[in-house]
Amino acid sequence: MLEKCYTIENNYRMFDFNMCVRYLNHLGKQKYGPSFFIRKEDLPILHKLISYAIASEENCKNHGLDLNKGILLTGPVGCGKTTLISLLPNFMYAHQKYLVKNTRDIASEFHKEGFEIIHRYGRREKAFCIDDLGVEHNIKHFGNECNTIGEIMLQRYELQVSQGIITYATTNLNADELEDIYGIRVRSRLRSMFNLISFPEATPDKRK
Repeated sequence: MLEKCYTIENNYRMFDFNMCVRYLNHLGKQKYGPSFFIRKEDLPILHKLISYAIASEENCKNHGLDLNKGILLTGPVGCGKTTLISLLPNFMYAHQKYLVKNTRDIASEFHKEGFEIIHRYGRREKAFCIDDLGVEHNIKHFGNECNTIGEIMLQRYELQVSQGIITYATTNLNADELEDIYGIRVRSRLRSMFNLISFPEATPDKRK
C-alpha cells in the first residue's frame, strides 16, 4: 500500500524512494503480470517521475521539473513509457489522477463520432494523458479530414493557460518529427505544457 512508502512529519508525507520503487514493482506485477519488474537502469527516470507525482518540491527543483506543467515522457519503442505513465497516478492525490488514452483510440473515436471527440478530450476539465503521440493517422469523418490530436493539444494548452489543468503525453518521436505531424503551433506550445523526461535512445525493447 502507498501508506507504507512514507511517514508523516510535521503534517507532511516524507517518502522513501526505495519503498516507492517496491510499491511500483508490486503495482506493475498486479496490472501487467508476474514478468513485470523494475530495471536498475530505469531508476533515474523513476526518481524524476516519482518526485513529480508526490510533488517533492526539492527533488523537482533539483531535476528541473515544474509542478505547474505536465510530463512528456519520451523514449524508443518498448522502453516502458506507457507502463510507467499509467502507474504514476497511484502516487498522486485523487484530484490529480488522470485518464490515459491512446492516440489511435482517439482517432478511431473521431472516425465514428466526429468533431465532438476533439471537444470531449480537448476541453476535459481534468488532467489527461495522451499516449503515443504521432502514431495515429489523420482520420476522416464524413469526408472531413482532421489532425485530431493536434487540435486536442491546442485545446489542452488553452485549458492550462486559463485554468491550470495539466496534460501528460508519451511519444517515441523527437520535436522535429512532432512538428512534421502536428505543425509548428503545437510544437511551440510543448515547452509551456510539459516537463520533458526522456529514456536514453539505447534503451532496449522490454517487450522482446
